[in-house]
Amino acid sequence: MAYHWLQLAVCALAIAFAGSRLTRLADAIGEKTGMSASWVGVLLLAAVTSLPELATGISAVTVANSPNIAVGDVLGSTVFNLALLVVLDILHRPDTIYGRAGTGHILSAGFGVILLSVVGASVLLQRSQLLPDFGSLGGYTPLLLVLYLLAMRSMYSYEQRQANARPPASERRYDAFTLRSATIQFALFAGIVTLAGTWLPIVGTRIADEMGWSRTFVGTLLVAGATSLPEVVVTLAALRLRALDMAIGGLLGSNLFDLLIIAVDDVFYTRGSLLADVSPVHAVTAFSAVIMSGAVIVGLVYRPGRRLLGTMSVVSAAMLAVYLVNVYVLFVHRD
Repeated sequence: MAYHWLQLAVCALAIAFAGSRLTRLADAIGEKTGMSASWVGVLLLAAVTSLPELATGISAVTVANSPNIAVGDVLGSTVFNLALLVVLDILHRPDTIYGRAGTGHILSAGFGVILLSVVGASVLLQRSQLLPDFGSLGGYTPLLLVLYLLAMRSMYSYEQRQANARPPASERRYDAFTLRSATIQFALFAGIVTLAGTWLPIVGTRIADEMGWSRTFVGTLLVAGATSLPEVVVTLAALRLRALDMAIGGLLGSNLFDLLIIAVDDVFYTRGSLLADVSPVHAVTAFSAVIMSGAVIVGLVYRPGRRLLGTMSVVSAAMLAVYLVNVYVLFVHRD
């Protein structure tokens, strides 16, 4: 047991080291290319921090034959990422994050609601064989792919319109980097995060097996928490850089990428439709993430300024309550 905890600590330290540098390099690439902080978060940081979920999902459905671990990891990561927005709201001073964040995040949060709803409904309908299949693929797989591409296209178009209306930035903070050197270093540290993040769930699962927890609970909480460690490090690093939009964009963009991973896992799962072979309690996690994403949209439109007891906005308090209820349901549930 002690050896497994040591491996967990080594992976966490590697991710902390590389993740903090990834954020600065992504910010430098954004400055060199003229991309906004939001788009850097959605495009660069979201993809890199979600690579451990991709590797974990593929190995779970091919090697371990554990669809509950694969789906639980993805959906657990989405609610975990949204819970990180609560942490951001607590740490960000003096305003709430919803008073300072760009309205463009409404687009990524809205598409997150759509994709999560598709997954949640598919978990329930696939078990009743009410959705058509395409060979071993579920009918939701091509739909998730199309929706993800539509989301990326819509956000790119929105970013282009915003860039045309935005005055060119006068302050240059990364003259020490060239675009080429920043890109090479970004790829290097992304590789470190991917390798360490891929090993994390393996170690986490071994620890959990010794504790006797169910695989749904392990996948949604322990493994998802482990593979989401890159998001934690990158988000806090972005906050230290005062790049709030990059932090929020990375979390919401990571959720979109995570939901695409379900389609990828379904391709590798050759025993039939992936969501037809998982516990229906995953729908609770999916719809919990829907509620939390909806709260984000409300916060970005309403822009609450006050904090409850000086800690967090009412939006974040509602999101935290939903997250805790989801954790409780998963803990008491047995596969």
